[in-house]
Amino acid sequence: MIRTLSCFAVLSVATVLLASCAELKQDRPLLPVREYERMIVGRLDAEYVGTDNCVSRCHKHDKITDDFRHSVHGEQIKPETGLPLVNCESCHGPGSLAIERIGENAEENDKKKVKCETSTFLDLKNLPTPAQSLICLKCHSAASSPVLAHWNASIHALNDVGCFDCHKLHQGPQQKVSREEMSELCYGCHTEVRAQSSLFSHHPLREKKMACTDCHEVHGSTQDHLLRGNTTKELCTRCHMEKQGPFAFEHGDVTENCATCHVPHGSVNNNLLNAAMPFLCLQCHSGHIGNQSLVFNRCTDCHAQIHGTDIPTKSVVPGSPTRGRFLR
Repeated sequence: MIRTLSCFAVLSVATVLLASCAELKQDRPLLPVREYERMIVGRLDAEYVGTDNCVSRCHKHDKITDDFRHSVHGEQIKPETGLPLVNCESCHGPGSLAIERIGENAEENDKKKVKCETSTFLDLKNLPTPAQSLICLKCHSAASSPVLAHWNASIHALNDVGCFDCHKLHQGPQQKVSREEMSELCYGCHTEVRAQSSLFSHHPLREKKMACTDCHEVHGSTQDHLLRGNTTKELCTRCHMEKQGPFAFEHGDVTENCATCHVPHGSVNNNLLNAAMPFLCLQCHSGHIGNQSLVFNRCTDCHAQIHGTDIPTKSVVPGSPTRGRFLR
């Protein structure tokens, strides 16, 4: 009886999870850009009144206002900066209708519990994701942030991920996730990477010594998996410079793609290898399969410079070639 109930509970949970996944993967038709532009225009019968008029009546002592004034966006309100004007109405739309029924005295408004008519602002939370992102892209275009030239065709944008999913503008003056918090943010969607990063061999994300954006350009890239750099090797050798070369004797077929031997996020094998030695090496060097002694040794015990070397090496086997052994 207990076993039957347990199986039923497992099946019920599995059904709920599958239903949730199906909901997440539903197709959402993309509208023409002009339709999203109409959504973010705001009330045509409202006027722009400026941030000071808004906050002096409703949000003068609000922590959100203080955080905004100390943010990179709030700094642009100061005329002396010479930067484009960015204020509350840049995102929320014109605010005249929101404050027309409340007086100019903030203390009286607090006593009477009179508040802004927020329904006249843009309904940011319920806008389609492309429309939400378009609010940011009005200013953060490819001209101001060149990498955003790839945004509309990026895997994030195509999977209905928008700016608001990662950038929380009212959670503090930083207005973007810190490097220490970034991995947790990414793990919210990339659960398989969380699992891989918990394995024995891993890049130091858990130790907060690096962040996801050290390798991935989250706003769009011409490379697979949103990688930075022109090739995988170019990306990896930004940190692993001793593996860069060029070498006089290079390890053939692996000079451009480190992922031939290594997995990026985590592995049960040393050095992020995708298989244990010697079995990793035997996938290509099948001529050594008959040598049973290899099973009890690591190839790199002898071939220490496996990524490449500039030193011709004398072979330990008489009569065999003397080049490209990567022994030193």
